[in-house]
Amino acid sequence: MNDQEPAGEPQRRHRRDPDGHRAAILEAARHTFTERGYARTTLREIARRAGVTHGLISRQFSSKERLFLAAVPGNRDLEGVAAGDPATLPDRIAHGFVQRMETDAVGDPLVAVVRSAASDEGAATHLLAAMHEHSVAVYRSVLAPDTPAAPGDDMETRVALVGSYLIGVTFTRYIARTEPLASMPPEQFTEHVTRTLRHLLFD
Repeated sequence: MNDQEPAGEPQRRHRRDPDGHRAAILEAARHTFTERGYARTTLREIARRAGVTHGLISRQFSSKERLFLAAVPGNRDLEGVAAGDPATLPDRIAHGFVQRMETDAVGDPLVAVVRSAASDEGAATHLLAAMHEHSVAVYRSVLAPDTPAAPGDDMETRVALVGSYLIGVTFTRYIARTEPLASMPPEQFTEHVTRTLRHLLFD
């Protein structure tokens, strides 16, 4: 009797190796999300490619949304981009956003939200909620690190407006490719984005 894995199937990882499992899951997730898109990707497909169980992915990442945000650039890198002087936060966010999108917009979380909204509104809603929760925590750690949320605190509103704005310009420049934003030089586009983010966060 042949106990070997079928040809072409990923080798199931039997060793207790949390770090190795996590790395394999993230690598499989990046490839699968890129190939199939957010809405059509399943955790079972990622588990098969990573050679782990579906249950292990659920235990480590809790949901498809959180795995996506951990695996792909964008939200995953927000802490590193945001860290620094609060006064120049809009500059860092704008430069990071434009550089990321100009390099590879296809697999970006914001593009995934826009595209999945057309085919699966529920998936887009869950993904956007996870992105917003993470973004609020990061922005608060920079802008008000020692101040807990209080009545009248509008941080969540400001972050939601930032997210809505970035989704809008993502659709206009990188998906629909409509003018004048589509052909605007990246440096000029970054200047416009910076000014708008500064207004939303500080004015």
